[in-house]
Amino acid sequence: MGSGGSAGRGPRVAVAEGPEGLEQRLELRGRQLPEELWAQRGLRKLYLSGAGLRDLPPELDSLQHLRTLALDGNELLEVPEALCYLPRLAHLYLGRNGLQGLPPAFARLQNLRCLWLEGNFLARFPLALLRLPELRSLQLGDNRLSRLPEGLPRMAGLRGLWLYGNRFEEFPPVLLRLARLRVLDLDRNRIARFPDLLCLAELSLLSYDHNPVRRPPRVARSVRLVGEGAQEFMEARRERLQSLPKPEEEEEEGPENPAAAPGDESPLLENGESDFAAPPGSPGET
Repeated sequence: MGSGGSAGRGPRVAVAEGPEGLEQRLELRGRQLPEELWAQRGLRKLYLSGAGLRDLPPELDSLQHLRTLALDGNELLEVPEALCYLPRLAHLYLGRNGLQGLPPAFARLQNLRCLWLEGNFLARFPLALLRLPELRSLQLGDNRLSRLPEGLPRMAGLRGLWLYGNRFEEFPPVLLRLARLRVLDLDRNRIARFPDLLCLAELSLLSYDHNPVRRPPRVARSVRLVGEGAQEFMEARRERLQSLPKPEEEEEEGPENPAAAPGDESPLLENGESDFAAPPGSPGET
C-alpha cells in the first residue's frame, strides 16, 4: 500500500530523500504539493503514493537529480509532461491510477530501469517503451492488454515482465524472442495453450496460474513454475533428477570440488540485483 492513505487516515504527506539519505515528510495541503518541495533541487527520491493527486505542476522538472518517483494510488488520468524531463529517473511507480496510455515524450527517460504501471486502463502496449533499451523491470499487471507489439525485442534490457490480469487469449509469440527474460508472469489471463519455452534460456520463474491450461508449460529444468499442476510437476522432475545415475568418481587426480549438477532451485536474481524492485516502501528499494 502506498503512503498517505485515503481520507480519514490522517493527513497526506510527501516523503522526500536528499543526497545525504536524510528523509523528510511534508504535509500536503488538500491536493496541493508544498511549494518548498521544488526548492530542494538535490532530491533523489520522492514518494507521493496515495496522495489524491490529479496532476503535477511543471515545477516537477526542476528535480533534475531525482532517481525514484512514486505516484502509485493517485487519480492521474495522464502522465504529467514534466515527468518526462527527469533525466536521471531510474525507478518510477505509476500503478493504480487512471492511465490509458503514455505520451511520446516518455521515451526521453533513457535511464529508466524499473517501471510499474499495474492497475491502470492500458488497452494497448505503450509504444514509447520500445525506445527504452535500459528498462529491466516492467509491471503491466491488471490492465486491458490483449496483444504485444512485434518490436518488443528492442527492449534488450528487459529481465522481468508482469502481464497478469490482462486479456490475452493466446500466448504472445513475440515473448519467445526475449532471450534474456528471467521473470514472466501471465497469471489470470485466458491462455489455453503454451508453446515450448525451452528457448528462453535465462528464464528463472514462470507464473501461469488461473489460465485454462491442461498441463504445465515445457520449460528448462532450472525454471520455477507457479500454476495449476506446477507443484506435482516439479516434484516429479526432482525425483527424476535424483534417480539419474551419478557419474563415477575418478580414483586418481579427480577434481576436489566438482561442479554441482543443475537442480530445481536456481536463484531468481543475481546477488545485488535491484532492478526488480518491489513497490515503494519495501526494504532494499534503491
